[in-house]
Amino acid sequence: MTDYRRLRVALLGAGSVGSQVADLLLRHGDELADRAGASLELAGIAVRDVDASRDVDLPRELFTTDAETLIVGSDIVIELMGGLEPAQTYLLQAINSGADVVTANKALLATHGPEIFDAADQVGASVYYEAAAAGAIPIIRPLRDSLAGDRVQRIMGIVNGTTNYILDRMDAEGAEFADVLADAQALGYAEADPTADVEGYDAAQKAAILASLAFHTSVPLDAVHREGITHIDKAMMDAARHAGFVIKLLAVCERLADADTAGESISVRVYPALVPREHPLASVHGANNAVFVQAEAAGDLMFYGAGAGGVQTASAVLGDVVSAARRHIAGGVGVGESTRANLPVVPIGHVVTRYQVTLEVSDLPGVLATVAGILSDGKVSIATVEQTVSEDLSTAPAVPGERDETSTPVAHLVIGTHRAREQDLSETVERLAASDVVERVVSVLRVEGD
Repeated sequence: MTDYRRLRVALLGAGSVGSQVADLLLRHGDELADRAGASLELAGIAVRDVDASRDVDLPRELFTTDAETLIVGSDIVIELMGGLEPAQTYLLQAINSGADVVTANKALLATHGPEIFDAADQVGASVYYEAAAAGAIPIIRPLRDSLAGDRVQRIMGIVNGTTNYILDRMDAEGAEFADVLADAQALGYAEADPTADVEGYDAAQKAAILASLAFHTSVPLDAVHREGITHIDKAMMDAARHAGFVIKLLAVCERLADADTAGESISVRVYPALVPREHPLASVHGANNAVFVQAEAAGDLMFYGAGAGGVQTASAVLGDVVSAARRHIAGGVGVGESTRANLPVVPIGHVVTRYQVTLEVSDLPGVLATVAGILSDGKVSIATVEQTVSEDLSTAPAVPGERDETSTPVAHLVIGTHRAREQDLSETVERLAASDVVERVVSVLRVEGD
C-alpha cells in the first residue's frame, strides 16, 4: 500500500448530505486517497445533537458538539450545516487556521461570499463550493476554470428541482399548483414551508453565485430580481402549451450592452418564463436541473442532472474534497475568486426580451384597436394576437336558457410581442390595466430561449 500523507478532515453537519459525505469518506477512503494523493482521515463530525436519528449509520465516536475544537488542526473543513450562523463563524475560523474549506451553503455564499473569499485570499486558502449551485451538476468548476479564457454572454438555468417538478407536472397532467405542491411535499421534494423554493429565493441565491463567477463581478443577493411561481395556474399552462411553450422557473444571468450605463452591464433575474418546446431546457423534467451557458468562443453548452438529493450532492462535495487535498499536497497558495471586472448590476427595467400578455376585455367594437394603440404608444410592438370569447358569468341569467340582453361577452386577448424593453412593457401594462376597455390583466410572462 502507498504510504500517503494523512490529512485531517472535519465535517460540520450530518443531515441528508453530511451523512452521505461521511459514509462515502469512510467506505471509499482507499480509492479517494489514490485520487487525491493523500489519506483523508475523517477527524470528527460536529452536530447539534449527537443522539439524533440520521439517514446513515455512522460510528458514534465521530460525533461531537464542539465544532470549534474540531476545526483546530484540520486541513480541510466541510461545512454542511446550512444557514448563515454559526456557519459563517466556523468557516472564517477554519480559513484563518489555515484550512481549505468546502461548502454547499448557497445562502451563505450569496449573502457573505465576498467576505469569505477575501478572508481566504488573505491567508492563501481556497474555498470550494461545487455543491452550492445545481447539486451534483458540475457547473462551478467549468465557469471558474474551463471558461476562464472565454467571455460568457448568458446563463439560463433551471436551478431549483422543487419548482421544476411542480411546473412539469402541471404542464404534463393539467394539474393545479396547490395539488402538485401537496404531492411534492409528500414526496420530500418540497419542505413543509416551501417559500424558499416556490417564491424563488433558492434560485436567486444560486443565480447570484453563478453570475459572480461567469462575469467576474461580485453580485449581491439584493441585486437579483426575483419572482416565484405561486400565481401560475392551469389556464396559463394551457395557453403556453397552445402557443408552443412550456413554463419554467429560470435563473437568467446576462451580459448587456446598455446605452444607459455607457458600457457593459449585467442583469441577474429569476422568474417563471415561457420557453419554446424545442429548446433543450424545455425537456428538463421532474426534479432535475439544467444550466444552459452561452459563451463567445465556446458557443452553447448545457449541463444537466440531479439538482438535489443527499448522495448526489455528496458527490459534488467529495469532488471538492479531492481537489482541496491535491492542493495541500502540491503546496502553494489557493486560487482566489476573480471579481475584478466590477460590472454594474442593472435593474430588470433594462432587460430586453419578448412577452406574452393575456388580457380580459369587453368584446366590443374598437377594443382591439384601443389596446393596439396603447401598446404602440408604449413602444411595444405586437407580433401575434389570439382572441377567444366567452360570456361573462357575472351577468349571466339566473334561469338557464334565458339570455339577459344586458350580459356582456368577454374576450381574452393573448398578445405576443416583439422584443421590448422591460421598463417600457411594465409601464404599458399599467396603462392597459387602467384603460376602460380592459377588465383585467390576466398574466404577463416573458419569453426566454428563442
